[in-house]
Amino acid sequence: MLLTIDVGNTHTVLGLFDGEEIVEHWRISTDARRTADELAVLLQGLMGMHPLLGMELGDGIEGIAICATVPSVLHELREVTRRYYGDVPAVLVEPGVKTGVPILMDNPKEVGADRIINAVAAVELYGGPAIVVDFGTATTFDAVSARGEYAGGVIAPGIEISVEALGVRGAQLRKIELARPRSVIGKNTVEAMQSGIIYGFAGQVDGVVARMKKELTADPDDVTVIATGGLAPMVLGESSVIDEHEPWLTLIGLRLVYERNASRS
Repeated sequence: MLLTIDVGNTHTVLGLFDGEEIVEHWRISTDARRTADELAVLLQGLMGMHPLLGMELGDGIEGIAICATVPSVLHELREVTRRYYGDVPAVLVEPGVKTGVPILMDNPKEVGADRIINAVAAVELYGGPAIVVDFGTATTFDAVSARGEYAGGVIAPGIEISVEALGVRGAQLRKIELARPRSVIGKNTVEAMQSGIIYGFAGQVDGVVARMKKELTADPDDVTVIATGGLAPMVLGESSVIDEHEPWLTLIGLRLVYERNASRS
């Protein structure tokens, strides 16, 4: 089986593929202070519970694919693959790795690996043109051309960042649970903040995507809008532009990139 690891700024998502099917997944906090040994113990604990894998670290794992937006974690995971999975082919997404998606940016090296991986999966699953909206630490909007090229994107503060900022900077405000309020017009401070977050972000998504569509193609109706990321369900029901929800888009992209590079590693 293939182990895929997507390291984000806040959370790390792991997926286990049996062929093209994702058979297990985990979400853990990203901690830049964890060492390779600590990460290995964590992986053993998670995968040791799966019935298709053995109790020993690496049992049943035939390949590993990793992308990370946190360089220190990527460094430690590289050490994990070397020390604990030495006989397992591993693909770490970084410059030089074959993705099959041309990057039309002033400096392609600036683009986060996860955003390119999302574009890879979007092209494979839905074709172009497409827009991927990833609800993570930041809310990112990534444009894929009709020819399957990464055309650029938009980066906005994420939902959790906005909630934390309100709680810190607002004298009479506090951190709240991210939940849909009873109505748009809040009847108390918590509901008013929830309304601002949920409906405010839905409006942001609709507005940004509409503008991106106009720049991406002459016929905006041809563009498929795909939502992914851990916080996507908060906005799905309120946005009018999202066509598809694929929670494992990045993991699917990692599987595809692994398949295109494993023979070269």
